[in-house]
Amino acid sequence: MTWAQGAPAPEPGAPAPGPGGAAPEPGAERARRRRWTLRRRLVVVLLVLIAAVAAVMGVVSTLALRDSLLGQIDNRLVAASARAASAPDRINPGGGPMPPEGSQDGSDQPGPPDGSEHLPPSLRLPGQQDVGALNYFEQDGMVVAGYFDDSGDFRPLTSEQASTLADVERDGVPVSVAIPDLGDYRVIATTTSDGAVVATGISTADATATVENYVIVEVVVALAGLLIAGFLGAWLMGRELRPLNRVAATATRVAELPLSRGEVTLAERVPEPDTDPSTEVGQVGAALNQLLGHVEAALASRHESETQVRQFVADASHELRTPLASIRGYAELVRRLPDPLPPDALRAMSRVESESRRMTALVEDMLLLARLDAGRELEQQDVDVAALAVDALADAHAASRDHVWRLDMDETEDSTPPVVRGDEHRLRQVLANLLSNAREHTPAGTTVVLGVHANAGQVRLTVRDDGPGIAEPLRSRLFQRFTRGDSSRNRATGSTGLGLAIVHAVVLAHGGTITADGTPGATTFTVTLPAVTAADATPPAGPATPSGSDEG
Repeated sequence: MTWAQGAPAPEPGAPAPGPGGAAPEPGAERARRRRWTLRRRLVVVLLVLIAAVAAVMGVVSTLALRDSLLGQIDNRLVAASARAASAPDRINPGGGPMPPEGSQDGSDQPGPPDGSEHLPPSLRLPGQQDVGALNYFEQDGMVVAGYFDDSGDFRPLTSEQASTLADVERDGVPVSVAIPDLGDYRVIATTTSDGAVVATGISTADATATVENYVIVEVVVALAGLLIAGFLGAWLMGRELRPLNRVAATATRVAELPLSRGEVTLAERVPEPDTDPSTEVGQVGAALNQLLGHVEAALASRHESETQVRQFVADASHELRTPLASIRGYAELVRRLPDPLPPDALRAMSRVESESRRMTALVEDMLLLARLDAGRELEQQDVDVAALAVDALADAHAASRDHVWRLDMDETEDSTPPVVRGDEHRLRQVLANLLSNAREHTPAGTTVVLGVHANAGQVRLTVRDDGPGIAEPLRSRLFQRFTRGDSSRNRATGSTGLGLAIVHAVVLAHGGTITADGTPGATTFTVTLPAVTAADATPPAGPATPSGSDEG
C-alpha cells in the first residue's frame, strides 16, 4: 500500500477551490463576472447600430436643414441688397420715395417714416424696413447705418458695429459675420454705380433657433427610440434564443448524469424543432445530438468491456481461492511430517506458505474490489466508530511498537459515541489499511494520530502523521489501483498497491468521501461518513468506548 495525495481542506476565508482543487485567480473571477450573456451583447450591438444610424441621419438632416434655412436667408439677402444698391436712383431729390408706376401724385403710396432724411437710402424704399435687418450706406465720407427694432424705431449702429459691416468684402457674396452686441448675421456688401458702399445684413437667430429646436427634438426622439428598441430587442432576442437555451439545458442535464461508472443510457436529446439544419441553433442542436449518440455508444462499449473484465477478475479470484488454500495446507502438512526434513526444504516450505498467504490476500482484495465495482450491497447496521478506532489503534500498536500511536476523540457530555450505518467489517478494513499505510511508509519514531470527530450530521475520521509526506509524482494518482511508492520498500513490505483503492471504494459505497493532504510533517487522510441521528440510531452491539487518548 502506498500514500496517495488528495485535495486539502481550504483555510477559513480562503476562496472556494476551482476545478482540479486549485483556487481560482482573482483576475479570472473578475473576468467571469464581467462577461455578458449573448442576449445582452446582441441587444447592445443592436442599440449601438441604431444609435449610429440615428446619429448619422440626425447630423445629415440637421446640416441639410441649416443649409436650407441659410439658403433662404441668402436669397432674401441678395434681393434686399439689389434693391438697396439701386435705392439712390429711386429716391426723389427731396428725399421722399418715388411714387409707384401709374400713380399721379403718390397719394396711394405710404410715405417714409418720420426722420426719413436721416435714414440710409435703402430704408426709404418700401419692403426694406425688415425688423432687425441691418443697412449700411457710405458715400463721399458720409456714413449712415442702422436698423428698425421691434417697436418700429430706427436704431443707429455704433461705430464698432458699423466698422464691422464696412470691413465686409464688397463682392456681392453673402458671408456670415458676428456683429458685436447683436449676434450672427448673413451680410452682403456691394458698391453702387455712383461709388456708394451699401451693406445689408439679416440675422440668423431665427434659423439657429429652428436648428437647435430640431436637434432637441431629434435627440429626444432618438433616446425614446433607443429605449423602445432596447426593450423590444431584449424581448425578441430572448424569444429567438430560447432554442439555444433548450440546447444548453439538454447539455446540462447530460452533464449531471453519473457517467463515471455503471451502465449509462443517454436518453436526453435536443428536441426535434431545435435541430433544423437551416438555422445556426439547429446546427448546434443537431451536432449535440450526434455527439450524444457517439458518447452513448462509447459508454456502452466501455461498460461492456469493464463488465467482462470485472467478471473475469471476480471469477479468477474466486477460483484461485481453493488452489491457494490447498497449496498452503499442503505446505503446512509437509512441514509437520514426523520425518525430519533438510533445512533447505523447511525454508522452501516456509516461503511457499508465506507467498501463498500474500497471494491469498491479493486475491481477496481483488475479489472485494470486483464486488464493490459491481455495486453489490453492503451490510447495513449501526456501527460505533469510536470502538472501531480503539480496536484499530490497538492492532496497529501491536504490529509496530517503533511508532507513536495516539487517539484524538471528541469529549461528549452525554457519552454518546459517533455512529454510522454500514458494514462494520469493511469499516474496520478502512481504518486498518490507513494505519497500515502510515506504518509502512514512515520511519520509526513517527507519531501517528487517529482522530474521531462528529459534527453537523457527519463523522470525520483522520489519520495524521509527521512523516516525510507524499512524493510529488504520486499526487496525481489519487487512490488508483496498483499505485505503489518506492519499489524497494514495497518489496520489503509486500505492498500490493490496492490498500488505498479498497479504502476509497468502501468509503464511496458508504456514501462518504475521502481526501488526502501530503504535506511533509502533516500528512493527513480524512474520511467523512454520514452520521446516524439519535432518533434513528439503535443501541450498538459492542460496549461503549471511553473517550481519551492512547499513546504507545
